[in-house]
Amino acid sequence: MRRLELAIAGLLACSAVASIAFVVIYDSGADTQGLGIALGAALAFLAAALLIASRKLFLSTPVAEERPEFAQPPEDPGFTVGPAAEEAEELAGEIESPAEAITRRRLLVAAAGAAGTALGAALVVPAASLGPSLDDRLHRSPWRTGVRLVDEDDQPIAPAMIGERGFVTAFPEGVDKRELAAPLIVMHLNPSSLDLPAGREGWAPQGLVAYSKICTHAGCAVSIPRSPLYPDQAPRPALVCPCHYSTFDPAKGADVIFGPAGRALPQLPLSIGSDGTLVAAGELSGDVGPAWRGTRGVT
Repeated sequence: MRRLELAIAGLLACSAVASIAFVVIYDSGADTQGLGIALGAALAFLAAALLIASRKLFLSTPVAEERPEFAQPPEDPGFTVGPAAEEAEELAGEIESPAEAITRRRLLVAAAGAAGTALGAALVVPAASLGPSLDDRLHRSPWRTGVRLVDEDDQPIAPAMIGERGFVTAFPEGVDKRELAAPLIVMHLNPSSLDLPAGREGWAPQGLVAYSKICTHAGCAVSIPRSPLYPDQAPRPALVCPCHYSTFDPAKGADVIFGPAGRALPQLPLSIGSDGTLVAAGELSGDVGPAWRGTRGVT
């Protein structure tokens, strides 16, 4: 009986661990296969524990026992219960219920409570997909005042490296280039053509503007600079995303002028350091990425 109880408690504990794994997988990225395996294991362990308990621990086999018929009490009010009735009462007191035979009641109750609580959490946690994400990783930015701009080879970027009507991809010095908010587009424009939003007058020294490289439509990389050679006959300079052709005006704070993007690219204020290289003069003007960056879902 004790081994049986330990086996049931172990299955319930495994169910609780699998449910906790479901919550962890959901929080770390919501991998569909991982979620299915974890939830399936939790239900399987719980079902196995209940099946064993119902068949082995709580026996329900009917037992028939022959007993002598009780004598009918006479009308005499002084009649007393006979020996047969007394024996039946003693036998009833000696019969144990199945629950009273359990030796590790507290262990089983604790294991069942843990399994039920963990499974309940696993079933409730996915409801977070219906609301805003509590994960702030999509709102983090490595750009701060004084951070130098470097190229893909970690070489500091100077204005002379960009040249007139030039275009480069820049990253924050000493930061993982794979971070979502790390890559920037730095473009050299004619200072007289700039019409930046109010409060950004000093953000573009020598006509150099820097914007997030992550498109605000679907998160693709904005990688096509449109810089016409004949302004009188062609559209003005722009930044284009090759995925769905969202087009942004770098002279006007990267406002959307074509395509499905719903908002401008975040801009980084620039300054020129004492060594002649480009340096961040503050933080990005907004969060990086598409409009749905603040929500999460299980796919």
